[in-house]
Amino acid sequence: MSEIVLTALIFTPTLGAIFLGFLPSDERVIQRAALVFSIVPLLISLGVLATFDPSRGDFQMVERHQWLPDFGVQYLLGVDGVSLFLVLLTTLLTALVVLAAFGDIHRRVKEYMILMLVLETGMLGTLLALDLILFYVFWEVMLVPMYLLIGVWGGPRRVYAAIKFALYTMFGSLLMLVAILYLSVLHREATGAMTFDLLKLYELPIARHTQLWLFAAFALAFAIKVPMFPLHTWLPDAHVEAPTGGSVILAGVLLKMGTYGFLRFAWPLFPAAAVAATPYIMALAVVGILYGALVAMVQPDLKKLVAYSSVSHLGFVMLGLAAMNVEGVSGAVYQMLNHGLSTGALFLAVGAIYERRHTRQIADFGGLWKIVPIYSVFFLITMLSSVGLPGLNGFVGEFLCLLGAFGRAPGFAAWAVLGVILGAVYLTWMYQRVIFGPVTHEENRGLEDLSIREIVVFAPILALVFFMGIYPKPLLSRMEPSIRAIVAHVEKGAKASGAAAAADGGSITEARVTVPAPARKSL
Repeated sequence: MSEIVLTALIFTPTLGAIFLGFLPSDERVIQRAALVFSIVPLLISLGVLATFDPSRGDFQMVERHQWLPDFGVQYLLGVDGVSLFLVLLTTLLTALVVLAAFGDIHRRVKEYMILMLVLETGMLGTLLALDLILFYVFWEVMLVPMYLLIGVWGGPRRVYAAIKFALYTMFGSLLMLVAILYLSVLHREATGAMTFDLLKLYELPIARHTQLWLFAAFALAFAIKVPMFPLHTWLPDAHVEAPTGGSVILAGVLLKMGTYGFLRFAWPLFPAAAVAATPYIMALAVVGILYGALVAMVQPDLKKLVAYSSVSHLGFVMLGLAAMNVEGVSGAVYQMLNHGLSTGALFLAVGAIYERRHTRQIADFGGLWKIVPIYSVFFLITMLSSVGLPGLNGFVGEFLCLLGAFGRAPGFAAWAVLGVILGAVYLTWMYQRVIFGPVTHEENRGLEDLSIREIVVFAPILALVFFMGIYPKPLLSRMEPSIRAIVAHVEKGAKASGAAAAADGGSITEARVTVPAPARKSL
């Protein structure tokens, strides 16, 4: 079983989706079966965590089988310290979203649960694939279920939002596919054999000008998925129109595929181009941090406010990644997890109050503390987590991202700190208007507090919020060897490319490319 544990992890949800297709359309039966098939991958991922060797920085539990040998395509899977916790985040949030759907999905329940399980397979496959064609297949598998979840179970403008989401994502993906195919051609020219094996392509020497074009193709696909400013315009529409579960998965996991893609593919495959693009990426990250915060501050709709907060928070992730030192990258990966938990919980909180009042307008609330105290406390902790309050998970990730950015580009880091302040402003102001003050709408007086099922959904997230804020070492120590290996690879590749360009009479622009200094101590 250990030889196929990653395959079992990826495809158990698909087996569950097939099983659900043969069940009678009884809502309670479908819900319970879907919950079981979402919990099984969670248990398998916990087993992967238990057997993971934290001292190693390479890929573990590797599965390799020939798929299309004539074209160099393999079924190749592996997990390292970067993907490990993103896998755990995916399986946890999927199980919680399925449980949360018991209260808000009552139309086409079978189809909803089937799509959610298929989406989980796509997300897990994307995180574990080490063959670029296999990665691309899983990347596209994620698109269809989310498109349908938004388009069928979404709000009044759901079709517009779903089509916009699909068009943005597909445009970037097609350019990435062209770059993937060209990479294999380059490998064949260098070695005589085609391959899409990521580990072999890491070692492929690529001319700097070629790296720039290929990096641009990959970076565009990932920047759309993050989304980075100014490619973010699909996100608020998708979040506002998506059902609660769709918003949680979109914010909690799907957006991380963009940041994960930069770290796993764009940076190590094209190190010289990545280093050359660093100032521009950091600039766009800071603009996204400030823009997302300022726009969130004026939103009258709770869900749209949380959507724009994602643009701001993921700017910190990109800032840490662009620093390309151990502190910054560790903070970026940690912040991916933090954002998944905190923003996922915020969307769950918004969804819970929407089911009771059928409105998301901030002006329609007020004075909820005495009416729904349990909900108010859970909402408070979630909000403070997103703010980055010391002692909660958000602080650790933002601190490390800023620490790494200060080591690389102090000016950008200084502007990013302003985003922390603005984040505290719009989140605490939102909470004050919703929870405190007098009850100005009589409809709010009869609201019911969280049910036992809803408490069960929130409880594991809040437990992790405290654990990751107080004791981050178990996570950081497992990430660090893999992160160090990636950073070292990028530094080595950038230096080798710079030396080759100098030997060939490289341009002045090329000569100015600098490599981040390696970190001097362990986290």
